[in-house]
Formats: sequence, structure tokens, C-alpha cells
Amino acid sequence: MPVAWADIAGWRGDDHLQAYKAFRRRCKPISAQRKPPSDPKALGISLRDPCRAAKALDISDDAKAREFFEQHFLPLRISRLGEGEGFVTGYYEPVIKGSRTQTDVYTVPVYRRPSNLFVRGFKQSANSLPNKGEVFRKIGRRKLVPYYDRAEVEDGAIAGRGLEICWLKNQTDLLFTQIQGSARVRLEDGSTVRINYDAHNGYPYTPVGRVLIDRGIIPKEQMSMQKIREWMEQNPDGARELRRQNRSYVFFREVQLSDKDEAVGAQGVPLTPGRSIAVDKALHVYGTPFFIEGELPIESEQSKTPFRRLMVAQDTGSAITGPARADIYLGAGADAGRVSGRFRHSMRFAMLVPKSLDPVARGRKMPLPDPRPSEKIAKLFPQIDPLKDPRENQRNGLKPPETSAAPASERAAKVPEVAKDGAPAGAQPSAAVAQAPTPHTALTKAVPLPEARPNIKPGGEARPHRHYRRYRREQ
Repeated sequence: MPVAWADIAGWRGDDHLQAYKAFRRRCKPISAQRKPPSDPKALGISLRDPCRAAKALDISDDAKAREFFEQHFLPLRISRLGEGEGFVTGYYEPVIKGSRTQTDVYTVPVYRRPSNLFVRGFKQSANSLPNKGEVFRKIGRRKLVPYYDRAEVEDGAIAGRGLEICWLKNQTDLLFTQIQGSARVRLEDGSTVRINYDAHNGYPYTPVGRVLIDRGIIPKEQMSMQKIREWMEQNPDGARELRRQNRSYVFFREVQLSDKDEAVGAQGVPLTPGRSIAVDKALHVYGTPFFIEGELPIESEQSKTPFRRLMVAQDTGSAITGPARADIYLGAGADAGRVSGRFRHSMRFAMLVPKSLDPVARGRKMPLPDPRPSEKIAKLFPQIDPLKDPRENQRNGLKPPETSAAPASERAAKVPEVAKDGAPAGAQPSAAVAQAPTPHTALTKAVPLPEARPNIKPGGEARPHRHYRRYRREQ
């Protein structure tokens, strides 16, 4: 729904210059688009205009940065149907200890994408594969079967094939790295290995935190990544079973980034802590600005810190689904992990769309749907599914479909009478209707049928159709 800038709480108080710089840095892949999408009205092609305008400007003033967004975008309040607010979580880049070789301490491998992993619709040579869709492995020359799940991989299904990038201390470190999608692995010699998401095994992501909540182990209001890690460290056997409830498994690739570089999102550009968000790629386009406002526990678990900030969509995740759903990137390290692990809160979303996609102007040209049928017509022709559950019919006050094996004459007698003008039984029928023969059991609607086509044999007179003769005998 369109909303005025003045009606967005906290809009004028944000650091628009920082948001402008984040938006401008991420415009390079959008401005470089040569081939437009199949739908010329798609949001992706419309973002090129504000991106090219930002590239031509060198803004260093907060007021001018705010003016840029107000001149080139229109704010739309968005949410799921029937809901007034969206939902946000947080994510970060873990910094963990590891080794290039397997040792007595570092025993858990971090795997790169296997060569026998196939995703329908994508080439194996792709730089990275989507986090959704069907994934297969090849057996022989042609046979494709689902790829190994988490339990099979942990049990060694792909071990010994030279796929190990590095080794970690435990499976909990690997699980959290897979959830976050990237990590900085500190090696014993002081160097760092940077790894990013590359592919997954095709199984849907199951949040282990939700499993703990459903089992009553951790209350919903106390749930956080820290609570999950603490429970898994205290219950190693339970942790193994809990991990395997999430059959999804992520494979990584090594990226050449320094310690000063931020993690690279799905858009292919470095993320900006506090300004980059992951969104549902099926609904949104990378580079779209979103203004998110509400309260988050930033200072402590109990704090309610006002959060009113312009963000840029630059990443995605398999658990991020829906129009008003975002995962806020908070940077790397333990501090960012503690704060992001507390984010599970409802927030208000405003999506900024380019003015070339003015929904009010386009709405004037949009064709309207067919008019709703009148109440009288709806009563005369009710939409009843004869295959419905009889119990559902009973709850709705409907009779179940006739399944009796009684003779046709008895079944016909049970059909309610319908007046000539379509009025329900009980109205005074006309004389013509009163004298008419009982209708066939299949004719339960008050729709006049044409006379049967006569069956005329060569040289003979017209005779009733054989089905009609049989019907008359039954009567």
C-alpha cells in the first residue's frame, strides 16, 4: 500500500548518507545489465534508472542523500496478507578455528561441492548453485537419485574424495557455519581461510531451534543461537540426533578475501554490516531498498533498542521466505553473533520502488476482475464439491452425495422438487411443473434441458433414444 514519507516512523532520523553509499556501491551489477528480463515491467530493469543517477552523483551530505531517495523512489508498506508487520532475524560471519589438514583436534571436514551433484536447470560449471530446487547425484551414466542427506554425509558418504577445504573441531561449528552461509577459518599458522556458500544437497532446511521449542527443551521466548550451542555442547548424543533432524547440508567454496573484506552475498558484492539484508529471492530483486522500523534487543537480551534504518537487499537464504521477511547482516565475529542470535522480532517494512513503477498510476490502467455474482445467483447455483468429506458436509449443513444402490425410481423420488423459475422446494409449483414426470436423478439443478434428439431409422418413424426407453422402463 502506498505510504507518505512523513508517515514512515524514523525516516528523517536515519543516516541516509550511509544508506546512499551502500546503495551506490551495490549498483554496479545493476547498471551493467545489458539483457533486460523477459518481463519489461520487472523491478530489476527499473532499478537501473536510480542506479545510473546515483553513479553520476557524488553526494556527501545527509540531507541530499535523503532527497535522492525521495526523488527516485516511492515507499510501499508491505506485509503478508492478513498481517500488519513483517519479521526479521539476524545473521553474521562466524570466526572459527580450523586446520588445513586433519588432526586429532580438527576432525570435521568442510566439503566443497561434489562433482556428482546436479541441480535441475543449472550447469555444473556455475559459480554457485541456488539454495532451493531439486538436487540429484548420478549413478552410472543416466540414473539420477536424490543426493545424500546430512546423516549420510556425516557418516562418510563422500569422504576420501579430496573434497575437504579444511577441518573444524566439531560438527556444531560446521552446522552454524552452514546456517550463516560463510565463515572465516583461523588456521594454526595465523592465516585465514574464507569460505562462502556454493551449493546444497536439495533437502529443505529444518531449524534446529524450532525442534527444541517443539520438544519443550528451550522456551520460545528464550530461544537464541547461544542457547542452541550451549545445549548441544552439554548433550553431545542429543546434538547428533538434533542435527540430523535438519537433512539439509551445505557445500562451500574458498574465496580470495582478506581479513578486512566483508562476506560476499548472493548478489555477488560484499555485504555492509547493519545495511545489508537477505530477502526472498523468489519475490524480491537484489538492490531494492527497504526501510525497516521497530524495536530490537541490541544492547542486551531484554533491551528494546529503536531500529529505524534504510537497508539494501543483497543476499538470500533458504529460511527467508515471504514479502516482509529479512535477515539482517551484522558483520563478523562473536559480538555480531551474540546480537544477531537474539533477533526474532516483528517489524514494519516499507519497500522503495522506482518511480517508473508508480503503483497508483499503473492501477488506473489495470483491468478489473469480473463482477461478483449476486446473492440470488449464488444461492441458485451453489459451488458444492460432491467429493467432500461427509463430515465436512455435515458441519456445513450440506447433505453428502447420494451413493445408495436403491432402484432408480426410489432415488428419483428423493430428489427435491424445484420450481419452474428456480425457486427452492416449498414454493407453489405451476400446473405444468406439477404434471411433469419426475426428473432423472442426475438433473438436480433447475436448468431446462433441450428435447432429446430423435433416433430415426432409415424408412422408419422417430423413436425415443435407447437410454430414454430404458429410463421409462425403470420408472
